[in-house]
Amino acid sequence: MSSSSSTSSSYVVVKQENESGSQAVPVVNMAPIPAYKRRRNEKPGKGLRHFAMRVCEKVRSKMLTTYNEVADELVAEYPEGSNAEQYDQKNVRRRVYDALNVLMAMNIISKEKKEIKWIGLPVTSYQESTTLTREREDLMARLNEKQAFLHELIVQQVTFKQLVEKNKKYEQIHGRPSSASVLSLPFIAIKADPGTVIDCSISQDKKEYLFGFSNSYEIVEDMDLLKSMNLSLGLNTGTSTADQLEQAKTCVPKKLHEFLSRIAVESSALDVVEEQPKKKFKSS
Repeated sequence: MSSSSSTSSSYVVVKQENESGSQAVPVVNMAPIPAYKRRRNEKPGKGLRHFAMRVCEKVRSKMLTTYNEVADELVAEYPEGSNAEQYDQKNVRRRVYDALNVLMAMNIISKEKKEIKWIGLPVTSYQESTTLTREREDLMARLNEKQAFLHELIVQQVTFKQLVEKNKKYEQIHGRPSSASVLSLPFIAIKADPGTVIDCSISQDKKEYLFGFSNSYEIVEDMDLLKSMNLSLGLNTGTSTADQLEQAKTCVPKKLHEFLSRIAVESSALDVVEEQPKKKFKSS
């Protein structure tokens, strides 16, 4: 078998028939493979795959860039002093151009005029499904939180409106009470057992109050106290009657009537919170 002379150490295994023409046995041919038949190897680390990865990293780090910016940076990374430096720089720019076309075809980047924008790496259908499921769960959790918050705001609106109407009726019968007996909103009430010694210190500007209790105590917020007076018309406990529901609808805009009906019929997360026992604090 003839072959052209070469200094390469590549060899090939060929099959040779024996004299009887029976089954061929493998024989190692020590002749080197002709250069024109061998696959031309790329320079180490300078193939299209390498440049596609490097270009991908560049665009991803910048998010918005141009061809010239990416090519200039990759050329600057090329080692100097090579005999074929000029050719290699042109080769780098050509590789960058090819890599950008590959990334655009894969929808990893987009190009508008001279601007190149990072879109994102492709994902498998399983990864995409998992991501979408996680996003849906997060959105549903946020939606439930906002819905519960809206329900609470509606209950507060009804409660405040009922308090105003109650005060108006009281003033019509008994007149306006003295300023010393008026309690302004917002406020908190502190509940303690009889015989509890309470020590109160007030700052000079009357903006800070320091309380000391000799026994355990309970902090009651203004809204909790108003709800306990049934000013919420049973919306916080889900026990509203038909008449109470109609009365509550007069306290909110018409667009919120649907939410009022839902609060009155369905048991929400707010009902569970209201049914939980109040926390008591021990004196320090």
